[in-house]
Amino acid sequence: MKRERPSYTLDELKSYLPTGWDLADGGEVTWDDRKQRLSFRVIDNVDFDWPVKVSSDDVARHGRLEALEKAFSDVYRGRLGKGTRGLGLA
Repeated sequence: MKRERPSYTLDELKSYLPTGWDLADGGEVTWDDRKQRLSFRVIDNVDFDWPVKVSSDDVARHGRLEALEKAFSDVYRGRLGKGTRGLGLA
């Protein structure tokens, strides 16, 4: 079932970023019609970029801002699991 595309302001997106993180590509958000999700990238405090994906199913299930919070939480958990990526540390 095709769901409505969620939308967020730049201020809403930035409000979920930890200190030192920023939106990549000027906050460009893309919509994948086939997967029914928004995607954008964030840059962490070590200049690695991370994809953030908000599905329309999560928006329908949890609510607009709750789905955004969940998407950011997924990124944070992924970031913690790969904290030394590219730094040559074990």
